[in-house]
Amino acid sequence: MRISVPREIKPEEARVGLTPTMVTALVARHHEVFVEEAAGLGAGFADDDYRAAGAHVTSQEETWAQAELIVKVKEPVGTEYRFLRPGLTLFTYLHLAASRGLTEAMLESGVTGIAYETVRVGRVLPLLRPMSEIAGRLAIANAAHHLQFHAGGPGILLGRVPGVVPSTVLVVGGGTVGEHAARAAVGAGADVTILEANGDRLRQLDTLFPTARVLMSDTHRIEEELPRADVVVGSVLIPGAAAPKLVRREHLALLKPHALLVDVAVDQGGCFETTRPTTYHDPVYSVDGIRHYCVANLPGAVPVTATQALTHATTPYVMGLAGGVDAALAIDAALAAGLSTRAGQLCSPGVAAAFPDLPAAL
Repeated sequence: MRISVPREIKPEEARVGLTPTMVTALVARHHEVFVEEAAGLGAGFADDDYRAAGAHVTSQEETWAQAELIVKVKEPVGTEYRFLRPGLTLFTYLHLAASRGLTEAMLESGVTGIAYETVRVGRVLPLLRPMSEIAGRLAIANAAHHLQFHAGGPGILLGRVPGVVPSTVLVVGGGTVGEHAARAAVGAGADVTILEANGDRLRQLDTLFPTARVLMSDTHRIEEELPRADVVVGSVLIPGAAAPKLVRREHLALLKPHALLVDVAVDQGGCFETTRPTTYHDPVYSVDGIRHYCVANLPGAVPVTATQALTHATTPYVMGLAGGVDAALAIDAALAAGLSTRAGQLCSPGVAAAFPDLPAAL
């Protein structure tokens, strides 16, 4: 099979879909690999590293044109839509429920889209988990920065100093992102509250975080906890579907004037009603006087670490797809759960629910 790795062109994104080690393994199985020039530089891999592994280093046009299978990190952006076509399989994060434009482009092109974020083994999302772990930790690191006076914040330390009331962090959603955000915040010494709606998960979190307040999440509880928070981390995920809007605009009036909202669910549309995607270049905006931090690709700030963590998880699935897409989908139920679009139809229940007027094969 011909497998291609484009350079990521989403703003401030430097992760890469394949490492040279993965290329070596694919070439050893008689696959042909094309890597766009400079695709791996931000992740620590030079073009010569890919050449030494057996890849062809090519232009953007040729990288896409040669491919039967595209392995990326982030969803295609507008200038890449023209490369989508029947007979091409795209394996990457897609987050279609948050983007009607991309969804329509994929349906119109006939491309087969398999989304990292909905590959599923039981309740586990193995290709989302490593990035969620990183994103949760970065959410707290960036919140700590933006609470500082010289970053436009109120001048509050995210943590604890003897004799001073500690900062308060409210984590809405106790999945992988929420767990790692809470871990970082507790480690910094903050006063942490975690809200979680699943009873079994709530008990797990209560054991993991004996010094935090772990509470059942509902609308009333959210409204009670918002006034206490210096930082609110939104980390609620429904696999493949749009995130629920748990903090509405009218709730902003409940917050402290200096509070910071950090929405890690922004890729799926965000779990705050006032969320809109931002970038590391311009990460913060205000609504009704409340600052929002909604960077859509948080792990992009650490592309070396993030690429290694992601590709460790994707490798077996890439190898399976390289042996034949149809066969891989037929024998691997986890991979089949990631199928989002095929032959102009939606194959993901979550995306179909977000866009009920678009054609679906369900």
